[in-house]
Amino acid sequence: MFDRIERKTRFKDIERIKGFTKQHFALDADAAIMVVELRCGLPGCPPLETVIAFWTSAKSRHTWKIFKPMELVTEEDLPPRWMKPALINDGVLDCC
Repeated sequence: MFDRIERKTRFKDIERIKGFTKQHFALDADAAIMVVELRCGLPGCPPLETVIAFWTSAKSRHTWKIFKPMELVTEEDLPPRWMKPALINDGVLDCC
């Protein structure tokens, strides 16, 4: 029973984050947005972090991390809209 409630809450958090991300970055209505929560076991890592990604074309994936669980993420945690080009991830992994 609790698992079902937890999944429903997570789905609401994902949809909430997708909604304000779409609005914040003025994305198309059909833009693909991904929101995931990850656990990190490495020393110095936050226990939970939220990763957000969206695509503006087949080759332009924008991605970043917020060092909070999904339930605590708000629109104020998003990077400024003018940083949208800097969020493009070319597939090269960085440290953070």
